[in-house]
Amino acid sequence: MKAFIVKKYGKKEKLHLTDWAEPIVNENDVLVQVHSAGVNLLDSLIRNGDFKLFLPYKPSFINGHDVAGVVTKIGSRVSKFKVGDEVYSRPSDYRVGTFAEYISINENDVALKPKNLSMEEAGSIPLVGLTAWQALVEIGKIQKGQKVFIQAGSGGVGTFAIQLAKHLGAFVATTTSAKNIELVKSLGADLIIDYKTEDFETKLKDYDLVLHSNRDSKILEKSLRILKFGGQLVSLVGPPTPEFATTIGLPWYLKLVTKLISLGVKKKAKKLNTNFVFLFMRAEGRQLSEITKLIEAGIIKPVIDKVFSFEQTNEALSYVETGRSRGKVVIKIK
Repeated sequence: MKAFIVKKYGKKEKLHLTDWAEPIVNENDVLVQVHSAGVNLLDSLIRNGDFKLFLPYKPSFINGHDVAGVVTKIGSRVSKFKVGDEVYSRPSDYRVGTFAEYISINENDVALKPKNLSMEEAGSIPLVGLTAWQALVEIGKIQKGQKVFIQAGSGGVGTFAIQLAKHLGAFVATTTSAKNIELVKSLGADLIIDYKTEDFETKLKDYDLVLHSNRDSKILEKSLRILKFGGQLVSLVGPPTPEFATTIGLPWYLKLVTKLISLGVKKKAKKLNTNFVFLFMRAEGRQLSEITKLIEAGIIKPVIDKVFSFEQTNEALSYVETGRSRGKVVIKIK
């Protein structure tokens, strides 16, 4: 099969299109013929080597974290899916590799594709959908009437999280640029802040949860200050915490590293009587099935900026790296 691989880590490195062995299907796996693959900033960070301390993938390996496609083979113990099923998934760590014609995935990480979505639309959902779900439902336990601040509302996670937060009954504030105000308004945002001309700290107060995705340390500090007593900041960009290290089973010395690098922000959060949580989303087929229900009910709609061909995978990654995409970028493979 054809696949785009990371030959060696580096910001200037391109992914290489190459012939690759078809994946092995273990007893609990389904083999999926990939129709489309969402492109995420995580794909760039993995290629750059930014995560190799925590996720030590050994080059050469196939990149890509989002997939929609058709089941072509099932393992001997698979009970949830059959050949011919249209599915989507964010494969679990160490099983990634959706920039390819086929991928083998544990059935627990897979869900049936929403019937009302195309393959390209479905391929855009898993990673951002699960990120928003784990931040707002699992960690945040958002209730009706609570206030949520979602940074970068027109991005991949933002466009999904706004819709989910509104469905949960929250009042939603978000940041975006002037040209995307109408987009985030159409998704349900109640209060929209133009990050280029306005300071969100002067507009927001007593928020229950901040979904934080900006690497600027000043933005992180401001975000903590707008939370109410006992409020939570869920960060997608770090710093990673010892709790995260424990969850993914890192050795003691890496737990120590995460403790040291998150000490400062945890102290600041404690001083303000708030909570800092680092979220590195995980694969979860059951949660994806819940997301399917919301999509099929018309509650959440995918937002897609551009669809690239398989051969244009590197261009798709470069486009995502600009940080200017409205919603998601997808690669059409079949």
